[in-house]
Amino acid sequence: MNYAKILLSLVFTLFALAVFGQQVTPPRPVLKPQSQQPPRQTERTPVDLQQADSLIGGTFNGQRIDKLIGNVIFKQKDGTLYADSVYQYKEKNMLEAFGSVRINQADTVNITGKRATYNGDTRTATIIGDVVMRDPRMTLTTPSLVYNLNTRTATYTEGGVIVDPENRLESRRGAYNTETKMFDFEQNVKVKTADYDIKAQKMRYNTLTKVVYFQGPTFIEGQQGDLYAEEGTYNTITKISNFGRNAYILTDEYRLGGDKLYYDQNTGYGFAERNVSLRALKDDVTIRGAIGRYWRDRGEAKVYGSPVMETIMEGDTLFLSADTLYSQEPRGERTASMIYAYKDVKIFKSDLQGKADSLSYNRTDSIMHLNVNPVLWSEESQMVADTIHIQLRNKTIDRMYMYSNAFISSEDSLQNYNQVKGRDMTAFFVGGDIRRVNVNGNGESLYFALEGDTVLTGMNKAICSDMTLMFAENKLKRISFLVQPDASFIPPHELGEDDKQLEGFTWMADIRPTKEQVLAKQPVPKAGAAPAPKPAVKAPPVEKTTKANGRKARLRKNRQ
Repeated sequence: MNYAKILLSLVFTLFALAVFGQQVTPPRPVLKPQSQQPPRQTERTPVDLQQADSLIGGTFNGQRIDKLIGNVIFKQKDGTLYADSVYQYKEKNMLEAFGSVRINQADTVNITGKRATYNGDTRTATIIGDVVMRDPRMTLTTPSLVYNLNTRTATYTEGGVIVDPENRLESRRGAYNTETKMFDFEQNVKVKTADYDIKAQKMRYNTLTKVVYFQGPTFIEGQQGDLYAEEGTYNTITKISNFGRNAYILTDEYRLGGDKLYYDQNTGYGFAERNVSLRALKDDVTIRGAIGRYWRDRGEAKVYGSPVMETIMEGDTLFLSADTLYSQEPRGERTASMIYAYKDVKIFKSDLQGKADSLSYNRTDSIMHLNVNPVLWSEESQMVADTIHIQLRNKTIDRMYMYSNAFISSEDSLQNYNQVKGRDMTAFFVGGDIRRVNVNGNGESLYFALEGDTVLTGMNKAICSDMTLMFAENKLKRISFLVQPDASFIPPHELGEDDKQLEGFTWMADIRPTKEQVLAKQPVPKAGAAPAPKPAVKAPPVEKTTKANGRKARLRKNRQ
């Protein structure tokens, strides 16, 4: 009995050695018309049998095949294949493996499945059925997988799920390089991190650095805001994003976008460059500029580099520009939602234009404050004061308050200037058109009387503490004096040049902003790609001016 076992073992060993020792006839070279050199032939590396419980050899369907059954192990270079049974195609240097298939490479990559086909010439394995691939960085599950042991790259086309200690990723198609630790995903890509759900059609992921690379439209949804980008990176460890092409941050208050976007989820700080747009979602105000900054936890945003604010008022677009525009969301019940504009503020609307050194817009109370040398124009009327407040209702001008050194003037058809001044004034609007102005204190007026808008018949001059101005079609039509005025009528031939102006009058049509001036681009300040967050931006203080120095400063400015 023992002799029989020894004999059978020797026969099995000799048969295997004979099979592996056979030489494969190389293919006949194909001659190409343009070359006399035969094609270069690569030397075949055999797949060596390491172990099997039994072997059945023979020719099946014209092919020489060894059928190995039970605890089969094959090895080629640094790759090892394990299976319950294997068909070895001798002439093709190919294996078909069945049952509990496992492929190991360099003791770092392990792939399991139900079936596999292995090509010894290309060192490529196709694994089918509940495939699981593991390396020290991740685990991949998929219905089928192709693994190239030369390039150490795995690809799948029937959907796959990748899990590592930090993230879960899935896609319809994918490829993984076990050397670079880089995944390439395509079609219905989904990434789930501790803070975000990412959806895309194409992206890359490094299992070593945990960095996601976007290569197409990508949506990132998070509890503290959403992100969108068409290219860029997101580090799932540091939670820092660097986006490009139509990128934006979306929170409950803002949508900050630009062609270049940096965002640190830990600090809630965002930075945008090129084609920047900041939209306040609650009141539909949009600010555009060259550079934008955003502080999520403080509810603050700042845009500079030719920034322009746009909002719809009375069915028309109001444009506002300045050196810097700054937005602040309320923090607590007693704070307001604010927009601040400072240095060289310009306003343009089809029926309203303005200039000021600084402006603040209380979006909660719908009040706009123009500070330091403010000037407003509405049709032929010019309005000046040390400070001007505009009260809005339903995004329409309802009232205007002019404090200290208030002055209203208008040009008639003969280029005479009707003028009214006083301590304070309140203007009332209907449908966006000025209808009435109340002058409160120290009132003075000059009003030129015309006949048929072509002939000057004289000038009315009056001094009255309080008066009312009535407008129609945005033109001054009548002045009513609320107390007995000190009034006089001066005929044309008695009018001197000094009589035609009240003290402090200046006609400033030359600085009246046009739409082109408001939208004009200025040189963009230099800025880094991802600057560190800076301290809270302080809104510019509302400057106070006295009657005397405010008027003198305005006159000096206009003379220059």
